Order: sequence, then structure tokens, then C-alpha cells
Amino acid sequence: MKAKLLAVGRFKSGAEGTLFAQYNARLRPPLELAELADAAGSPPEIRRREGASILAALPAQALLVALDLGGAAPSSEALAALTTRWEEAARPICFAIGGAEGLDEAVTRRAEHRLSLGPLTWPHLLVRALLAEQLFRAQCIRTNHPYHRAWRP
Repeated sequence: MKAKLLAVGRFKSGAEGTLFAQYNARLRPPLELAELADAAGSPPEIRRREGASILAALPAQALLVALDLGGAAPSSEALAALTTRWEEAARPICFAIGGAEGLDEAVTRRAEHRLSLGPLTWPHLLVRALLAEQLFRAQCIRTNHPYHRAWRP
């Protein structure tokens, strides 16, 4: 699945970037990462500015998947099925991860899917690695690779 990741904030040296790079390298093809600048101002202004940056970076006709705490939290098997549907749409697939203040409502309204990685709150830089791992897992499920180990609870 060829996809683009639009993410607010920039990796500096650290474990989050290393972990993302490890899982992203396993993806075929890897995610194309577009890091967008953190905005300044009040929390609503930050969300608005960062949201505008995300929307401006979307390719035409993109299928947007927003990483959002209020989104659906599918099982790994269900995510694998979703990625199949997204690929079959034959449109550019983009994932959006907001900054520390979260995603602007304009982004979540534009998104065709809202995806949650569970009810816990994760640091936005770590979400990149979690998403890459889950997309890799979905690829493995779709190709019957043993990485997933579906038998485990």
C-alpha cells in the first residue's frame, strides 16, 4: 500500500525516530513522511494553523485517514481489511497525525476515516512508529506472513 504520512512536528535524534525508521523500512513500499512545522499561539490557533498545513499538503483526491483518539479502534485483522479497501479505492492514501494540541476539526471533517490506536493518549511522535508497525502488521496479515501470530490473545 503506497501511502503518505502527514505529521506535525519534526523528529530530532531519539528513540521515536529510530523506531519509526525501523518499522517504516519493513513496509513495502515505505510510508512517505512529510513533516509539517509546529505552529504557535493559543491551542485553538495552533490546531487551526497546523490543520491548514495538513490540508494544504494533501494530494488531490486523497483518501485521508486521521489519527484521532475519537476514531475507530479496529483490531489488527480489521485494520488489514480496511487497508485492502483503501487500496481498492485507487486514490492516494494519506494518514494525518496532529501535533501536541491534536487535530483541527477541519481535518477530522475532511477525513474519510478516523483511526484510533486505543483509548490511551500517546505522544504524537510515538504515534508515527505505532502506525508504521500496525501498517506492517496489516501487510503481514494480508500476505499470511507469521509476524502477526493471530493465535495469541
